Amino acid sequence: MNIVTTETQSASGNCIAREVPSPSEGWRSSMKAAFRSLDALCRYLELPVEAVASGLPATKDFPLFVPREFAAKMQPGDASDPLLRQVLPSEQETIATEGFTTNPVGDHEATLTPGLLQKYHGRALMITTGACAVHCRYCFRRHFPYGESPKGLEAWEPALAAIAEDASIQEILLSGGDPLTLSDPILRQLSHKIAQASHVQRLRIHTRLPIMIPSRVNDDLLAWLTETRLRPIMVVHANHPHELGDDVAAALGRLAEAGVPLMNQTVLLRGVNDDAATLIELSERLFACRVMPYYLHQLDRVAGAAHFQVERAQGLQIVATMRSSLPGYLVPRYVEEIAGDTSKRIIA
Repeated sequence: MNIVTTETQSASGNCIAREVPSPSEGWRSSMKAAFRSLDALCRYLELPVEAVASGLPATKDFPLFVPREFAAKMQPGDASDPLLRQVLPSEQETIATEGFTTNPVGDHEATLTPGLLQKYHGRALMITTGACAVHCRYCFRRHFPYGESPKGLEAWEPALAAIAEDASIQEILLSGGDPLTLSDPILRQLSHKIAQASHVQRLRIHTRLPIMIPSRVNDDLLAWLTETRLRPIMVVHANHPHELGDDVAAALGRLAEAGVPLMNQTVLLRGVNDDAATLIELSERLFACRVMPYYLHQLDRVAGAAHFQVERAQGLQIVATMRSSLPGYLVPRYVEEIAGDTSKRIIA
């Protein structure tokens, strides 16, 4: 595997020279080269491992996984870097906190068939895979029983049959895990099968891969995403402006040029983006990358993530400051997901 030295420019204009997999080797090589051990990540970031070793027990049930492209955007020697904080295991994950559960948004109760969920009218969500391009420590599906979900086209037939039988479903969401960790041939076949249900009009992809590993946006992806009659939509996930370097902007630009509407979901996270200045900069940078700010999520109360929670009063103050500083279209809706509700609950 070829490793190249590249200069990554953060949204603040800083250039950092770091080693990343060669883009010519493709996104799968990047997945294979990702950091899977705390020791290796600390060496890369010039951090003393003993300073963060207390988080090791948290990796027993939820392993560390960090792409080098994402790590290259972190500030060396800074254990409080906002990108690092999203993926750095913490001993606080092992502390049980009242109100934080393994099923925070009611996924289990919303299951129609294995791998197919429906919470909202007119939309259904397919859990396509348990694999992700990064393990975010606040992930609301960190405890999801992915082993019970179907794997491969034949196993998805019950879900596809349920979609075909329900004429009220107009939109299918591909989620996971991250659906873009699947191969393009598999995703092409799946999208064509979904398109066979004439009442389905839109195909929405929820993914963090264009942010984590920008080389995932390739010709094959653009081809299957735009070749059916379904209207494609992509919802990406960036929490901090430093995630949106020039490599990410180029990947998002390719999607926009192909006619794919792009929206972003952000999670409000303590120590990452819990201030108006950061979120204002994120909205501006997203729009420069041709992405519309969509949702600012109150943290889902998943077991292991309580240390990321920002109080609602602080969130409301942040959004009020954003509204006074940005045009309305750059202010995401501040929302939370409540298990059993028929839509996202709008806070502000």
